[in-house]
Amino acid sequence: MNKDKITVLDCSIRDGGLINDHRFSDELVRAVYKSLSKSKIEYMEMGYRSSKEMCPPSEYGAWKYCDDEKAREVIDGIESDLKLSFMVDAHRIKEQQFFPADKSPFDMIRTATYVKDIDLALNMVNKAHSLGYETTANIMAISKETDSTLIPCLKKLAASPVGTVYIVDSFGALYDHQVKHLTLLFKKHLPGKNIGIHCHNNLQMAFCNTLTGFRNGAAFFDGSLTGIGRGCGNCCLELLLGYFKNSGYDLMPVLKVIEDYFVPLQKEMEWGYIIPYMITGLLNEHPRPAIAVRKTKEKDHYSRFLANIPEKTG
Repeated sequence: MNKDKITVLDCSIRDGGLINDHRFSDELVRAVYKSLSKSKIEYMEMGYRSSKEMCPPSEYGAWKYCDDEKAREVIDGIESDLKLSFMVDAHRIKEQQFFPADKSPFDMIRTATYVKDIDLALNMVNKAHSLGYETTANIMAISKETDSTLIPCLKKLAASPVGTVYIVDSFGALYDHQVKHLTLLFKKHLPGKNIGIHCHNNLQMAFCNTLTGFRNGAAFFDGSLTGIGRGCGNCCLELLLGYFKNSGYDLMPVLKVIEDYFVPLQKEMEWGYIIPYMITGLLNEHPRPAIAVRKTKEKDHYSRFLANIPEKTG
């Protein structure tokens, strides 16, 4: 494998933070940073840069905001080539502060957007680029889109300074043939841009779909430790490093941080393949109803959940 064509980003703290309102301890985040540095992957996504006006700090932990000083505090004293990123929701930008990249511990700003909000995303991409950051545009809920809605969006991104454009299977609803089609569509309409792939595991397809993206020309691949993330979670980082084993990645530090921190964490937080999330994936719906039912006494009444879900998502 040509290492120049493979870039891996760990989104454990950002996507995993959607389970616990971004309340990971500094100790855990530092341990993840150390392990990823030793594993020689390229990027770690620490969380969101969210509006404190729109997302009150009384309701969330520090990694909902990814303040520069907080990030510096956590990584202080660790020698590393690992680059840091955070995510911004295009439709939730309010008063967030962004320092120039050369004055920040962060290297990349990833802008998450729905197709309908692409103009807002482009504003953020342009701002991040002007400040010297690497940039991505992550097109969410892509399983709800068609070529006719995507192509105008891709043409706008092609004319922008964005470096990487992501296919984001937010609902975990895609199969490999669909990922192949989307990857080739992106490559056709985004000349000179990198293509990224971010998959959720509702249908147990996250790893397969990520490899499908790789085989069809994607270059950026998201994963998380043990697949931690909202609902069924993401493509497992450890699977990716195992597959790309000839590309210089070291699996051992990742396994060590999993056993030290994420095995205990799974006793406190729920993620991974669970049937209600499978059902929302099959229906190509947001996992919101499954998240809600898993907090009730009805959490394992799968047939009842399927029977009632149309009225919940309609």
